[in-house]
Amino acid sequence: MELKERYADTCRQVRSKRIDKKTLIKLKAFLELTKSKQTFLLLITGWAGYCSVGHTVIDGATTLSLLGSLYLAICGSTVLNMFVDRDIDARMPRTIERPLPAGVLSPREALTFGLLISLLGITWAFALDFLFGLVVFAGLFFHVVVYTMWLKRKTPFSVMPGGIAGGMPVLAGRVLGTGAIDLVGVLLALAVLLWIPIHILTFATRYAEDYKLASVPTFPAVYGMSRTRLVLAGSTILTGISMTLGVFLSGVTGPYLLAAILAVVILIVLTAFYSAYPSPKRNFMLFKAASIYMLVSMLMIGLTGAK
Repeated sequence: MELKERYADTCRQVRSKRIDKKTLIKLKAFLELTKSKQTFLLLITGWAGYCSVGHTVIDGATTLSLLGSLYLAICGSTVLNMFVDRDIDARMPRTIERPLPAGVLSPREALTFGLLISLLGITWAFALDFLFGLVVFAGLFFHVVVYTMWLKRKTPFSVMPGGIAGGMPVLAGRVLGTGAIDLVGVLLALAVLLWIPIHILTFATRYAEDYKLASVPTFPAVYGMSRTRLVLAGSTILTGISMTLGVFLSGVTGPYLLAAILAVVILIVLTAFYSAYPSPKRNFMLFKAASIYMLVSMLMIGLTGAK
């Protein structure tokens, strides 16, 4: 009898370990759907927008609510994007191992998760401030409906509504601090919108074959690399102008302002160098530099306001 009990207990332990391992795999897959690096950068822009109003307005509880609501809304829109694009991901070598095409999560699980956290994030945002909630909702709508569901598979210019979605967190943060949509908020959001082509076009160039396999029209594939480099140059210059004006008007001065200007200069130099001497290595270098530039610029705004 004791032997049977020991055997049964051992079986239960083995099953429990299997269940725990399966649960951990699922949790990791859900986290992977949220694209944590991308979400982190967007959260930094939202925080910077809020801090840009100055330390006299900032308070800890509101900051946490800002970050919490934005995190849920951004993650939700990203998960819904992954749900809609699961057929595309299944055709590209770069994305075939993602949770949905790999079969780790079912489409129903991803859709339920995406809708749930989107709803929680939007509800939280509206509870915090009505205009803030509207801006956050606009970001989710542009990303999921306009960009992902409507334009991504139809036109290489889908990056623009994608850019609008990317600019909403910083605008939302500014709105939460000021209670209105003002010039600084618009300039900072515009800087992100104009920055998006640098990020997306260099990425699309690097993974051109993947997008071709998935039948997704990209600007480099449709219009060629010469025009792509012209767009990159124009986007970089316009981003620099918008960001510098936004940084200056938000009250950034001294070493923080110099660091922000230096970041713009470095990005312009790298873009010019890549345009003059294009290569896959320099394209990837510009892709990485663009993300670092956005992070540095937003940190300078946020740190100035929070000090």
